[in-house]
Amino acid sequence: QLDGSKPACYLRGGTDSSTVAGMIREASGQRAASYSIGFDAEGYDEAARARAIAGHLGTDHTELYVTASEAQAVVPRLGAIYDEPFADSSQIPTLLVSELARRDVTVALSGDGGDELFGGYTRYFALERLRRWSGLPRSARAVVAGALRSQSPARWDRLVRGAARVVPGRRAPAQPGDKLHKLAGSLLVPRGAVYQSLVQCWDVPPVLAGTEPDTVVSPPADWPVGSAVEWAMLADTLTYLPDDLLTKVDRASMAVSLEARIPLLDPGVFDVAWRLPLATKVQGGAGKRVLHDVLGRHLPEALIGGPKTGFGVPFGDWLRGPMRDWAEGLLDERRLRGDGHLDVNAVRTAWDEHRSGRQDHRHRLWAVLMFQAWLDA
Repeated sequence: QLDGSKPACYLRGGTDSSTVAGMIREASGQRAASYSIGFDAEGYDEAARARAIAGHLGTDHTELYVTASEAQAVVPRLGAIYDEPFADSSQIPTLLVSELARRDVTVALSGDGGDELFGGYTRYFALERLRRWSGLPRSARAVVAGALRSQSPARWDRLVRGAARVVPGRRAPAQPGDKLHKLAGSLLVPRGAVYQSLVQCWDVPPVLAGTEPDTVVSPPADWPVGSAVEWAMLADTLTYLPDDLLTKVDRASMAVSLEARIPLLDPGVFDVAWRLPLATKVQGGAGKRVLHDVLGRHLPEALIGGPKTGFGVPFGDWLRGPMRDWAEGLLDERRLRGDGHLDVNAVRTAWDEHRSGRQDHRHRLWAVLMFQAWLDA
């Protein structure tokens, strides 16, 4: 720390931030400060796990549990803070945890980059499976997709968590319903478009004019480098990491005059990570094996490699409850028609289905809401 205060980090309870927290003491010999945000919603609360990890690492830990109304109070500020339509809902807890840390320190370390460099995202493993399944007749894939979509994401969440509770040592993945519905959509696209289907929220963007330009994530004729997993890691490193994750952390932290630093993206670490054989990072359908080995020097196995929640917030439920009036104002049919940017029927259909509980369109709607809120900023 330039100001002489103790070293500090965000601590979310996952492998990346835990590794950074563990390495602080090893590298500096100092007791670190750590900060986390929690939500009283099953499948979204990382604070309890972060608290347990902080206890083992010996950090001076501070946590804040956030209510829906407190999170809602942040939302009107997002358009001005990000200064562009930015639609990663974890921008809310990122801003809140940055405010929390700024009470004590001026610099905090973040664990971003671990998934892209060491193969941590679940979509990497789904991508390999989907490439194999793409050889099946489309009619067969449609049957499987229909079965996955026969239950709502909330219903799948309950089923998967219930099954995990009766199997000793089994952990339910975070937000399994979302993942299964995403998988269903990806079963129906051509082989080259699988990655794009896994990372987009709208299958067809609800815009009235313009076309989407080709980018590095546009459907390739074949994978340009290595395996499908390596290609997806490269695509994420070139797009999702700088354009979403680093932008999110940088603007949230600087909005409260906190400097966020990303040690896993140190050039030396970056170069070593990309030189490692894929087998040292991804084994048996699980990623980040190298980081797990490093973290094993600091934590017991029970606290390593828990389900990823993606620093998410339960805003799907909030949009049906305390945020409903705010969302309705931005998605008002007359306003949408007057603005002239978005397909009114597509947006209103998604909003009506979500509001009634028939479907969960939270990610699609958040993208539209952030665009609408940015217009007002």
